[in-house]
Amino acid sequence: MRPMQLKTLSRLAFLALVFLMPGSSFAWSDSVYRLVIRKAIDTLPKGQKKYFEDHKYELPSLTPDEDPPVRPEGRRFALDLLGGFPFKDVPQDEAGVKAKADIRLVGRLPFLLLEAKGRLVAAFKEGDKEKILLAADEVAILAADLNNPLLMTANFDGQKTDQAGVAKRLAARLPEDMEGRLKVNPEAARLLENPRDYIFSTMVRSHIWVDNILYADSLAYRGKSSYAGAFFEAFELRAGRLLSDLLSSAAADVGSFWYTAWTEAGRPELK
Repeated sequence: MRPMQLKTLSRLAFLALVFLMPGSSFAWSDSVYRLVIRKAIDTLPKGQKKYFEDHKYELPSLTPDEDPPVRPEGRRFALDLLGGFPFKDVPQDEAGVKAKADIRLVGRLPFLLLEAKGRLVAAFKEGDKEKILLAADEVAILAADLNNPLLMTANFDGQKTDQAGVAKRLAARLPEDMEGRLKVNPEAARLLENPRDYIFSTMVRSHIWVDNILYADSLAYRGKSSYAGAFFEAFELRAGRLLSDLLSSAAADVGSFWYTAWTEAGRPELK
């Protein structure tokens, strides 16, 4: 085979890999995002809580009878493409990430969240309700994604461990199956002194659960012929508590990023 043909095939293989990287279909489901946002409102201090409670159905993700908003691409951060656990050498700036790996494969989650938080701070300062709610919704989705362990690994859908579809089983099917039993009890929102450091430490904590999730998925499938009711009963037994903890952390993080942005804006009166 000629060098030019090899080069073309390599480029095509790379593009195919980029195409297969996780997007919205591998993240939390829309119903999970709605649950997390509703719970996040309860984490806020009195004045901010009333504002978001009064306007919650104007948040794009909670607007009734509307399709969910378009989510940004790159909502992932494959830490294991940048180094090994505990990921102390992972760059916290976009230029540093690009110097170590192809950011199209790694993802842009931390930088997307920091950008969205910046827009929320500006919106709070401006006092524009529409901009506040739009930016708050963007922040909520991205902060919730920090707590999805499979978005922190190159093995985002179990494709490297013969577990294709695990992303949807964890992030959509299991929450749906657990509906009435899924307990989400977030802690109160708190001020994040260094949001960038917090984002990266949260992603590392999320990554810790990757192997546990894959093992729980594997055990739940053992002896079964399909991913149906019996599988999800077994999966809930092994991963249900973890799912509740992840979503509780997600709601607390959403509230904390909202509260931090409002504080950075000077704690303006919300009307």
